[in-house]
Amino acid sequence: MTGDDTEGRARTADAAVPPAPAAPGWVGDAVAAALIVLVALVPLPAHEYQPGTWWEVLLVISPAAVLPLRRRWPLPVLAVTLALFGAASFAGVLSPGASLASAIAMFGVANRSTRRTTTITGAVAVVVVFLLCLPAVLGSVLDPRVFQFVLAVAFAAAAGDGARSRRAYVAAITERAERAERTREAEARRRVTEERLRIARDLHDAVAHQIAVISLNAGVASSALDAHPERTRQALGTVRQAARTVLAEIGDLLAMLRADEAPGSVDAPQPGLDQLDQLLAPFASAGLEVRLRTEGDLDRVSGATGIVAYRVLQEALTNAHKHGAGHRAHVLVEVGPDALHLSVVNPVPGASGSGPGDEADPLGSGVGLIGLRERVASVRGTATAGTAPGGWRVAATIPLSKEARA
Repeated sequence: MTGDDTEGRARTADAAVPPAPAAPGWVGDAVAAALIVLVALVPLPAHEYQPGTWWEVLLVISPAAVLPLRRRWPLPVLAVTLALFGAASFAGVLSPGASLASAIAMFGVANRSTRRTTTITGAVAVVVVFLLCLPAVLGSVLDPRVFQFVLAVAFAAAAGDGARSRRAYVAAITERAERAERTREAEARRRVTEERLRIARDLHDAVAHQIAVISLNAGVASSALDAHPERTRQALGTVRQAARTVLAEIGDLLAMLRADEAPGSVDAPQPGLDQLDQLLAPFASAGLEVRLRTEGDLDRVSGATGIVAYRVLQEALTNAHKHGAGHRAHVLVEVGPDALHLSVVNPVPGASGSGPGDEADPLGSGVGLIGLRERVASVRGTATAGTAPGGWRVAATIPLSKEARA
């Protein structure tokens, strides 16, 4: 067992044990009253400490009656205790009990006031106690008892301010910990949301395109079953290949999701523009005429840029096949000095060049286009989709270098 493990378990145990409940206020008041009465009436050698008459006894123990009010009215209670201490001093009694009551009242003021208020009040109380001691000691300013009472009040002010500061520090630490916990929870929720969006986007990429190919070729096979058996076989072959592809892509997606559970696992390979011909072939076999034009060196497109570009073209051509008109699409892939520019244009119902009777929704559900924009934005690119001359246009600009995407 290591020292760190022992320390960690100790901290966990400490955190698991709730703090002991604070004692009720009346307990502290009772203890303070008992101490004041005891100190005021205990026999002491110096006659100045001993109350001789009943009203002197009343003066030195009366502060115990007002101290319970110090939590609600700290300054008035301090003033009353100082006044009672002064009255006893003028009567010739330098009562330690009354001095203790003044110190307790001073602690209550400092414990519930700002440091500025404590400093001013403490200074005034020290001066007042010093002056009020003089009648009982017959003006002897060097009497050590005077300094004892003065230091008691000063120490009470410092102790009360320290207690207040510690309470404020604990409150600040607690608030900071709660804020940090809320921040962690918000960050965890954000990460979960991002992960859900990523999984939804990857699942859409892996399934939607191939399912569309399967659906379209199944329709072709059904309509050509009797009249064109060769075309039917070709369509069924495309369906079979698309089914294999979608199963493989789902397997790759599941393997990627389990990557954190398998240290050292390698991410599944992702398609890029080097597989552009394989991307276009299923659309051509399903009846979509794709006119491709490339400009620039496609070998410069690799990594994340190539993967995103492939998914953009896949989504745009899938929408063109499912929702477009005229069964054709124009694809432009232009490799510029700093960025890759993609454009896919297909006719839509009502546009010039659409086939007669074509009816389709160029937007569909819109989920794929949302995922497309998110994927392009993840590499600091931009994507647009909307009507344009010639029909519906999906365009994207993706930076080529990591520096441009930073």
